[in-house]
Amino acid sequence: MKFRAKMIDVGCLNHFSRVVNTISKLTKICILRLTPNNLYFVLSGKVASGGVGMWCELSQANFFDEYQLEGVAPDANEICLEVTPENLSRALRTSQNAKCVKIKLTKKHCPCLTFVAELPTLSSVSRVVTHDIPVDVIPRRLWHDFKEPRMPDFDVSIYLPPLKTMKNVVDRMKNLSNFLVMEANLNGEMNLKIETDLVSVTTHFKDLGNPPWGDDGSQGRSQSRDPEVMAHTRVDIRKLQQFLMGQQVNPSKAMCNIVHKRIIHLILLHEDVSLQYFIPAVA
Repeated sequence: MKFRAKMIDVGCLNHFSRVVNTISKLTKICILRLTPNNLYFVLSGKVASGGVGMWCELSQANFFDEYQLEGVAPDANEICLEVTPENLSRALRTSQNAKCVKIKLTKKHCPCLTFVAELPTLSSVSRVVTHDIPVDVIPRRLWHDFKEPRMPDFDVSIYLPPLKTMKNVVDRMKNLSNFLVMEANLNGEMNLKIETDLVSVTTHFKDLGNPPWGDDGSQGRSQSRDPEVMAHTRVDIRKLQQFLMGQQVNPSKAMCNIVHKRIIHLILLHEDVSLQYFIPAVA
């Protein structure tokens, strides 16, 4: 089992740092799944029992100049590691202006992801910063928990308004309530609502547009739906706020799928990165 990779391009390094920083804002611990073509950050929260879920997919060729992987077996050419994203983010922060960064799976006092950053210098003496980040190797028998989540059979899919605008609204609402109702229809309309004994507040968004999912089977319920009728889900406002606060991917597309009274499925797409986040309903 071997893994080593190298980043030279500063733009790629900074982009990778932003992605990891986003992940670190969403979860304290997650699974890093390494395959020959992709990297995945996975949080397989049991949405049915109230936990959030996350799936972030990166194409390795768009970030790394060198990338070598030998998985646990010839018929299972991948590696799954439990990591603390904040530790990865901290290592990358000290490497921001590096000439190159090497990442390697090593065995120190325990399995580690070792980050070696070669920093620029004015003298002939090289400056190298090394971070050994402890990880846990996930045995193959547990891998089934970390496969890509199935697209939920949603009632409504809608493009999100600018995430900064949405964050400002949710930040203000959080001062008034612990729960938020997110509702949308197939006419490109979305509302964010809170209701308490003392106050009722609704923010309306119009003309957002609805993604064309084509023949995707998950669209089944929405095809025959009245475009005016709202699908809604009530969620813990802190979980939505956490998602909006951590966002540094700067997506080209941001979407939300609503499974009526069950799940909010948020999707961010940016060229070589996709991030999915699942927030379960609360009663």
